[in-house]
This record gives sequence, structure tokens and C-alpha cells, in this order.
Amino acid sequence: MEINYQYTLPKTSRPIIIIGAGGIVNDAHMPAYRKAGFEVYGITNRTKERAEKIAEKFDIPRVFDSIDDAIAQAPENAVFDLTLMPNQFVATLEKLPDGAPVLIQKPLGDYFEQTKKIIEVCRRKKLIAAVNCQLRFAPYIMVARDLINKEAIGKIYDMEVKVSVYTPWEIFPNVMYHPRLEIQQHSIHHIDLVRSFLGDPKGIMAKTLKHPAKEMSSTRTNVIMEYEDDVRALVSTNHDHVFGFDHQESYVKWEGTKGAIYAKMGLLMNYPDGVPDAFEYCILEEGKKPEWKTKKLEGSWFPDAFIGTMSSLICYANGESDQLDTSIEDILKTMHVVEAAYKSSDMGGVKPEYGSI
Repeated sequence: MEINYQYTLPKTSRPIIIIGAGGIVNDAHMPAYRKAGFEVYGITNRTKERAEKIAEKFDIPRVFDSIDDAIAQAPENAVFDLTLMPNQFVATLEKLPDGAPVLIQKPLGDYFEQTKKIIEVCRRKKLIAAVNCQLRFAPYIMVARDLINKEAIGKIYDMEVKVSVYTPWEIFPNVMYHPRLEIQQHSIHHIDLVRSFLGDPKGIMAKTLKHPAKEMSSTRTNVIMEYEDDVRALVSTNHDHVFGFDHQESYVKWEGTKGAIYAKMGLLMNYPDGVPDAFEYCILEEGKKPEWKTKKLEGSWFPDAFIGTMSSLICYANGESDQLDTSIEDILKTMHVVEAAYKSSDMGGVKPEYGSI
């Protein structure tokens, strides 16, 4: 079976201006853009020295003194790549030219009230806005989507995202003590992924929990996303597995009426070094014992998936595509699900009526 997981690169690229110079730019954005051959026109950061270091490392020709300076010197067809913290989005978006293409780092707001303000600005200014929910474009996800779109595994009746790893949150000081750590900053990737395959859930049941010996708000979560009566969708995450690698897990699994797919997300294990990804699939054949096949893939979530989100935005802005995969309007629905998960977690489960008989 022919399997396709290649990105649709824009026929005509656009100059990219990066606003922000955090670790994600160094680790993912710039390696991805260099690999894709995208032109990065310039970069700016509140602490200019950080922007200068990235510019030197990746041969970015311009380091702007400020966001205002970057926007003033931007070419007319520039794409703006916002790699800031969510509390800086609204003020920055207000400064962009009306109608400009912009890729906004996830999450689309720290709280839903903030999300609504971001949406309002983008709509009012008619920005061509997408959100960097890039897991959708990881190579193993692209392959899975291709197989599922070809109906190779039939109707999906089970989708599970399982993460049981040790995450060194101290390397993310900007979010480590966020009051909405696990779902808002991490499981949002997985919730968005499930939505991209199964659509909008009609209900959410969730519980997010802290660790008894840590000060962080939450590090473990279960989310059940409700669809038809015969479809199970589960996101289960545990960042506190400090017991070595033997029983760590990080995967996405799809089961369908004709087959199944298993994708190992190696990046999240032994973080930040990661372990190799793995992709396996099983297509049922009548009269034959089920057989799992493996496919070796090029690339991984970091940095390759970041090519996908930027390519999608540029293609849409150029008129080369009529679909903006991670548009703010679509990711707004993911934020609604995230909000519902927190509400469900706060409400708690149905209490058994002990002693009622």
C-alpha cells in the first residue's frame, strides 16, 4: 500500500518575521524553516541579545530593536510568527497590519477570557491567523491520517493517547508554576489531535491532578471525549513516572473495523533527548492471522511538524489552498474542549450513594 506523509510546501514562499526568541525558536521553528527552505527575514525579542544569538546561529539577516521596528520594516507579503507567551498576544496582534498572515504559538490564551480577546482582535483586523498546534503534522500522524482517509482501517471506534513519562518541568520556567499546567500547556496537543480525527466531541469527562510532593498545579490528567455510543476517545497523561524507562509509554493508537494503527511519540520519552519514534499498522485480512507491519519514517514531531503549520498558513495566504488546517476558528473549538475539561475536573464525579440500601 502506498502511504503518503509529505507536506504540501508553498509554491511561492513568503518572508517570515519571528517575534520572540525563546527555546522553541531555537529547537523547532528555525530548524524546521531551514529544512523547508523558508526565508526568515528577521527576528526580534524583548531581550535583544537572545535574538542576536539565534540570528547568528541560523544566519538570520536582521535583528530588530522592537516589535514596532520589525513591523515597520516588514515586507508587504510578510508572515508573522508569534512565539510569545499568551499574555502578550493581544497587544502584539493589535500592532500587525490588517489582513496580515500570522502564526500564533499555542495555547490560544492562558484562560478562556483571554482566548476571546485574541479571537476578537483577529476577527476585527481580518488577520489570516493560525495556531501552532503542530502535532497534527508530525510524520507518524500524517501517515496515520493518510491510512485512515483511505479507509484502510475502516470506521474508527477507538482512539487513545497515552503518555506516562517523566517530564523535567524545570526546563520550562515560564509555565512550570502555571495554575493550569497540564491540560492548558500539554494535553491541549492531544485533545486537539483527537478533534482533528474524530471531530467535535459532544461531551467531556476529565480529572487533572497534582503530585503530592510537587508544587505544580497539575501533572496528570484523564480526559474522556464523548462521541457516538460505539466510539471511545481517551487522553491519559502522567508526567511523574520517575521509575526509569522500562515502563514509560508515549503513543497514539487508533482501532477501526478493518485494522489498527500504533504511533510511538518518542520525543516525550527521556525528554528533552527523546527516543526513536515507531509506526506500526495492522490491516485485517479474512482467513489470516492479524499481522503488524512497521514503516520507517523520516523526521519527527520536533522540528518537522513545524514545517506543516507554517506551510499550511503560507499556502492559504497565497491562495494555493482553500483550507487553513489550524485556523483560529478551528482551534477555538479545541479551547472550548479544554475549558470543558477544567469545568468537569472542578465539578468532580458522581458520588456513589453508599449505605442507601
